[in-house]
Amino acid sequence: MRIPPLAPLAVGALLLAAAAPPAQAQQAQVEKVPQGIVVRLPPAPGRQARTIQLRVRGLHIVQVQASPLDSVSTAASLMAVPPSGPPVAWQLKQRKDEASVSTAALTATVSLRTGAVTFTDRQGRVLLAEPAGGGKEFTPVQLDGQPFYAVSQYFSSPPDEGLYGLGQHQNGVMNYKGQQVDLTQNNTEVAVPFLLSSRNYGILWDNYSITKAGDTRDYEPLSSLRLYAKDGSEGWLTATYVKKSNPAEVVVSRPESVIKYNFLEDQRNFPAAVKLGEVLATWEGSIESGTTGTHHFLLRNAGYAKLSIDGKEVVNKWRQAWNPGTSVVTLEMVKGRKYTLKLSWDPDGSESYLGLKWLSPLVGEAKNEYGFRSEAGRDLNYYFVQGANPDEVISGYRTITGAVPIVPRWALGFWQSRERYKTQQEMLDVAAEFRRRQLPIDNIVLDWSYWKQDAWGSQEFDPARFPDPDGLLRTLHERDHLHFMISVWPKFYEGASTYKAFNDKGYLFKRNIADGTRDWIAQGYTSTFYDAFNPQARTAFWNLLNTKLFTKGIDAWWMDASEPDIHSNTNEQTRKELMTPTYLGPSTQYFNAFPLQNAKGIYEGQRTTAPNQRVFLLTRSGYAGSQRYAAAIWSGDIAARWEDFKNQIPAGLNFSLSGLPYWTSDIGGFAVERRYEHPNATDQEEWRELQARWYQYGAFCPLFRVHGQYPYREAFNIAPDGHPAYQSMLYYDQLRYRLMPYLYSLAGQAHHQNSTIMRGLVLDFNADPATHGIADQFMFGPSLLVNPVTDYKARQRALYLPAGTGWYDFYTGQYQAGGQTLTTPAPLERLPLFVKAGAIVPFGPALQYAAEKPADPITLYVYTGQDGQFALYEDENVNYNYEKGAFATIPLSYRESTRTLTIGERQGTFPGMVAQRTFRVVWVGQGRSVAWNPDAAGQAVRYEGKAVTVKMD
Repeated sequence: MRIPPLAPLAVGALLLAAAAPPAQAQQAQVEKVPQGIVVRLPPAPGRQARTIQLRVRGLHIVQVQASPLDSVSTAASLMAVPPSGPPVAWQLKQRKDEASVSTAALTATVSLRTGAVTFTDRQGRVLLAEPAGGGKEFTPVQLDGQPFYAVSQYFSSPPDEGLYGLGQHQNGVMNYKGQQVDLTQNNTEVAVPFLLSSRNYGILWDNYSITKAGDTRDYEPLSSLRLYAKDGSEGWLTATYVKKSNPAEVVVSRPESVIKYNFLEDQRNFPAAVKLGEVLATWEGSIESGTTGTHHFLLRNAGYAKLSIDGKEVVNKWRQAWNPGTSVVTLEMVKGRKYTLKLSWDPDGSESYLGLKWLSPLVGEAKNEYGFRSEAGRDLNYYFVQGANPDEVISGYRTITGAVPIVPRWALGFWQSRERYKTQQEMLDVAAEFRRRQLPIDNIVLDWSYWKQDAWGSQEFDPARFPDPDGLLRTLHERDHLHFMISVWPKFYEGASTYKAFNDKGYLFKRNIADGTRDWIAQGYTSTFYDAFNPQARTAFWNLLNTKLFTKGIDAWWMDASEPDIHSNTNEQTRKELMTPTYLGPSTQYFNAFPLQNAKGIYEGQRTTAPNQRVFLLTRSGYAGSQRYAAAIWSGDIAARWEDFKNQIPAGLNFSLSGLPYWTSDIGGFAVERRYEHPNATDQEEWRELQARWYQYGAFCPLFRVHGQYPYREAFNIAPDGHPAYQSMLYYDQLRYRLMPYLYSLAGQAHHQNSTIMRGLVLDFNADPATHGIADQFMFGPSLLVNPVTDYKARQRALYLPAGTGWYDFYTGQYQAGGQTLTTPAPLERLPLFVKAGAIVPFGPALQYAAEKPADPITLYVYTGQDGQFALYEDENVNYNYEKGAFATIPLSYRESTRTLTIGERQGTFPGMVAQRTFRVVWVGQGRSVAWNPDAAGQAVRYEGKAVTVKMD
């Protein structure tokens, strides 16, 4: 896991300060400070820690800071919020070789010889330990003339530990043990430096720079393997470029030992005779490693790529030419053995990208470690969070970084979006068609380029296409009962009316303007982004949105390119140059935090302007703490392919395990292969099936949202009314709205109890090791086990029912024991859906939009077999009065021994509350297979706020 030593950089006084011995004796000093201790170790050679600070931040939370200097940074964190409430009681204990801080739940002990920190629970069991030497590394670096450190921290990790979270990544990996996770904001990749362990702890890494987590070593070029050409010659692979129009005609054939065409800057490395839109390419030969063990290969591609190793196809992937994706291949290799390799590539465009590199096996103690390695920091800073279960660990993350607000109720309904509605009339026609067909919907989205072509950043509608935006919003609100979300970019064209005002005040990053780089619109325009790290710039950006858009009645904000993507497909160094300097300091130091600050400005701006209207943000990138600014994340400009669909599941689950509960993908995929744009009959049916299957999955994501490029993504544009795909989409749309009482209760719990909506199985079944690597099943809330179908033409699927409970088929009510794998029917119209024994699931009336009618009556499906409980949550749906206590909960509990449901006494009240309502109770049991029926009569119970008991009939 440890990276090779780096050559030290001369940084003058910084290095001298790190090495200078104190005047006192050469032994560790322990100083008590508020809520913690500071340990100063004797001077040591190399780049080791000199100062270790432990601070108690909660009953289950300890912050660790370390520095090679004699103090640690006191700079305020962007991701953490100030501690609230009374300080937690803690104790200091000091022995000869160690000092510890302890709460009633947790002890952190630091070695006075090495600085290594160990975390134990109240019984003294080790939860996590830094390695014996401390596992800390500090490498001096210079950024914008200022001294910093590249910082690393390693931790010991037993072989059976599962590692999750770390944001959103698209390689199909669920458990990151033994893997590398690149924490770099990018379109489709979201960096969140919070790791969740199956051992019931978490690490929040408080650093904003580009970071590698897990296996932190750099990937190596293929040239560091032993390479053989197609004819057996040693030292390279055989690269062959042929004409796409005539594959028998070779354009270039040459030896290549490095496949590195990853970014715009690398395009010049192609042979001069190669024009990407006109060629096909292959790399052929063999590879040999000097080490036996698990090797990882990282393929980055745009266009069509197929990778085969030893005759087995391990990657077959397409990505749109302007937005490459990555694939990770794990391969067991034996030292000295040759493995054939063939990489085939169709660039599928005149600008395209390809790269292949590898990681050697972990050996020795590194096999039982993981780490974090960041490019820049004033010191090393992380939080250790412990809990009795993973939910408590995530709750600790939100204690540090802030609670998630409750989304407006309408946001849990269906959203329709398209890239893009080009005119006002187009939007109105689509909205009217939804209402005519009685397809439930709550939100319609206006994507980019509603402005004049040369006016990006003006935030003004093009009057030729949107002649009456005020009237558009009024009609959508009043006639169609829809909410309206609009795309806003942090981007300004040099000629836009707003550019000069922001530029004159120093609110813009200027390098892209100085470079004269043009974007991809028409002939191309020069542009840049505003500096979201500048509080005055954030205020100015909100004032612009408020004046031009919010005053018209905009309900929510879609914040695109928030990585920031100032100029697409440039390498990391260029991206940092394009946003240097930031208001706060070097872009290398703050690189990953832009989306956090961008969301902060809009959230705080709207709450000030309209303090009683809930803010709702959808942003393409986020960071630790984004949830406190009402920011939901979507998975970026993914492709409309089955493998991309499949990869959304672990991407969304790990994102949710990172502590941010609101996530969505573009249902159906964003970018589309040409074969779907004007499909033949076979491709048309595959397209419809892909859309239906993705729609089924999307109905059980925290946000239910369709978006994509042509073909149009409205259900009625995908398939005709009588088609199974259309009927499936209608069914799950209606089911989503029937589940609204359940959904909104989950939203309330996410705020009040720090719970998680979309749940990797490790959250609820951590004690069952079989669940730790499952990447294609999840819980939706505490009750529903969702099993998406991600293979074309599949009409059944194998799934695992976690142990420790029983399960009911949602559609039939048939009971199945847990702890087994079974194959279940999966007709095109349905995805397999199971309900946990003991679940109490509330269903509401049929709705066309979330606020159409009160949730009365509510049908309670009680799935017997074990005790269970659920809390029905309600408030005013759209304002912040819940922060002042204006909400109500109705506790629901089932006791198996007496076969009794208790609808408990209502707690709390709010204006407009349904004071008297009817519950209909439907019982499902092992000998009572009851299929879900939205209109089931059940046992009717009149409820007026006092506890009522209902016995199973």
